[in-house]
Amino acid sequence: MFRKKERHSDPLIRKLMKLVGKEHVLHRQADLVAYECDGFTLQRGKARAVVFPGETKEVSAVVRLLHRERVPFIARGAGTGLSGGATPLGGEVIISLVRMKKLLRVDLDNRTAVVQPGFVNLKLTQAISKDGYYYAPDPSSQYACTIGGNVAENAGGAHCLKYGVTTNHILGAEVVLPDGEVIRLGEDGIPDQPGYDLLGLITGSEGTLGVVTEITVRILKAPEGKQTILAYFDDVEDGSRAVSDIISAGIVPAALEMMDRTAIEGVEAANFPVGHPLDIEALLLIEVDGIEAGFQSEAEDIVDVCRKWNVREVKVAKDEQEAAAWWANRKTGFGAMGAISPDYLVQDGVIPRSRLPEVLNKIRAISQETGLRIANIFHAGDGNLHPLILFDAQKPGEKEKALQAGSRCLKACADAGGSITGEHGVGIEKKEEMRFIFTDEEIEAQTRIRSVFNPDNLLNPDKLFPQPGRCAEVKQEIKEQQGLKV
Repeated sequence: MFRKKERHSDPLIRKLMKLVGKEHVLHRQADLVAYECDGFTLQRGKARAVVFPGETKEVSAVVRLLHRERVPFIARGAGTGLSGGATPLGGEVIISLVRMKKLLRVDLDNRTAVVQPGFVNLKLTQAISKDGYYYAPDPSSQYACTIGGNVAENAGGAHCLKYGVTTNHILGAEVVLPDGEVIRLGEDGIPDQPGYDLLGLITGSEGTLGVVTEITVRILKAPEGKQTILAYFDDVEDGSRAVSDIISAGIVPAALEMMDRTAIEGVEAANFPVGHPLDIEALLLIEVDGIEAGFQSEAEDIVDVCRKWNVREVKVAKDEQEAAAWWANRKTGFGAMGAISPDYLVQDGVIPRSRLPEVLNKIRAISQETGLRIANIFHAGDGNLHPLILFDAQKPGEKEKALQAGSRCLKACADAGGSITGEHGVGIEKKEEMRFIFTDEEIEAQTRIRSVFNPDNLLNPDKLFPQPGRCAEVKQEIKEQQGLKV
């Protein structure tokens, strides 16, 4: 009797259980601990409950209830996000979409697939690869992240240089609006419909405009072949110049990744070492694909460019197994930092490729001034930087110092004509840094758009945007905190 009373003491919990079943609602504090944050672990909050709907109808019913009761709520996928977008601020109901994990249908003739939001990214390619197709967006967390979460954050990946990010591969979506109404956006398989691009607006809105419950995606025919090149440099600037020259030569690799010395130390100390020299300053990992005659020629041109910039060694993968090992090493880069540091904070700035040497020098200066090591693992081809600030949260003041260092890295990107995020989103982590790139008027305009869909700010409340006002004052406060060093 005691357990039954505890389980049903909250009237809202009882109503949620009635909608989706008792077994699909978590409400005990011990069960809610796992939902206190996403991949951004430096800020945590308590949810009121976690509910697991199994279909769009249940999502709509849950949202209608929460809207009627004026209870804030958050849609959550796998929780791999890196900016706190799925982190409760206190008292929200989390709508977890992990039960909605089906591949609903595949249309090879029209090169489309329809998935539920909880379907894991990598599983789509695995499901269609036997027919010679694949899904292009490939975040490093693709073995765990969900396509619904990718839509919310407009996720990228190593191959977005040539093939684009999530928004370039989404053709249609079913969405539950914050009042529970279900709508369809886009015409499945038919791009560029007339009228406002509401599908484009939803993609990358970080779960503040609606809950996506079904997605139609574009799938691609697998290229005839591909080649992977690995180049080692004794100077980061030489590697950076090689990146610019590769693109300037008219070559668009499928992927063009860079790691610096600290990052290399981490990946070689972790689960997938491949024998990278530990005394080099940078490496480039480059992939070209297409018809064999074309990509073989591009691979030769890339080798020539690397040699022009004092490469210590450049080599082409001898087979698919070696290439796969190099990529496994790269894709575990973030997690590998745990092998050399108790804690780390990953940032996600974007810069013009031509400013790469300049910004990397500024990040190096931030590292020296703060005394915190900063590893760089990033999508060099499209200027999407991922500085990883290494710190020890057990040491007083280091977490705060890491957060300030991260903000300074983003300021360096913004000052170079870039952005504060390329694929990880803003969430709660970078709200104030939005002022680096937007005025109060621009922030207000965007929040008015949010209000059209989410007028009561119940869906993922207080994420993405700072409160308009005090723009100049806040910018000055941030500058003073950062010491005007960059």
